[in-house]
Amino acid sequence: MKKLKFAVLGCGFWSQFQLGGWKELHEAECVALYNRTLSKADDLARRFGIHHTYNDAEVMMEKEELDFVDIITDVDTHPKFVELAAKYKKHVICQKPMAPSFAIAKRMMQVTREAGVRFYVHENYRWQPQIRRMKQIIDSGIIGKPFRCNSLWNTAFPLFETQPFLADLKQFALTDQGSHQFDVLRYLFGEAETIFTQKQTVNPAIKGEDVATSMMRMKNGMVCIQQISFSSQLEKEVFPQVLLIVEGDKGSVRLDPGYNFAITSGNNTTYEKLTMQKYDWQTERLEPEPPAIVECNNDILQDLLGNRKAETSAEDNFKTVSLVWAAYESANSGKNVVIEDMV
Repeated sequence: MKKLKFAVLGCGFWSQFQLGGWKELHEAECVALYNRTLSKADDLARRFGIHHTYNDAEVMMEKEELDFVDIITDVDTHPKFVELAAKYKKHVICQKPMAPSFAIAKRMMQVTREAGVRFYVHENYRWQPQIRRMKQIIDSGIIGKPFRCNSLWNTAFPLFETQPFLADLKQFALTDQGSHQFDVLRYLFGEAETIFTQKQTVNPAIKGEDVATSMMRMKNGMVCIQQISFSSQLEKEVFPQVLLIVEGDKGSVRLDPGYNFAITSGNNTTYEKLTMQKYDWQTERLEPEPPAIVECNNDILQDLLGNRKAETSAEDNFKTVSLVWAAYESANSGKNVVIEDMV
């Protein structure tokens, strides 16, 4: 069995879960870690049995025999490390959001294309079990032809305690969660035609927007209303769950807290509850993310092995990137934005 060797760049909060996800896949092996503070790389290496650590990414590229790299650093560093991977002809996976600007995302695409290396974005929300189940229900035809979707990701969870760098981002909610939420809507319903967005900053301690509300008209005629908030103190905190209501001409399907579905067709409603697979490397609160990380990693791995095409290639994710930056253009201009005008 062929086993691909890879290195992780960045040993912050999410790296432990990404490495946990890779640990479940026997066709890939992490052989090295990079972090600018070497002690953090050393600590993570001990936890996961990785033998080589570096605080110089280029030295690592030169010394290690790698098939690909997995970039889990702050978004501002993504271009530098993607270009470094391209320079050394290493296939590259990059955490979302792909880039700190639309122009830089275009450049990263071009650099990897010219270098002949495969470029993927680790966008795992579409791989969450409840989102995959939602897609199955919609595609079954039980609710008929969908005409509207309400998508809600509203929380007051103290996210900045584990990821304090987020408070300093001048563009926050739409890049951090818009990347996830717009990609989920693309996965469920296809491409968007237009978007209109309003953004707000409710928390005075952060630099960027923490609330965003978007309305999209999809190319299939559907209307999707998408809410993101990091400042919503609700009756029940459901972070980090996505809640959905999809209406069709023959019924509806609702995804409630706790991964509960209510499926209505005609005068009949049935109920389902999903149970998430557990792993020894996850936290108690993170429930749908671990299985999604495993599935997203495996999908990319199978592409690298030549077995199938990955869903979250950079080419595909660039369509989500276009939506994110179209949302900013709309919010800043107060106008409805045509997505094709962004490309």
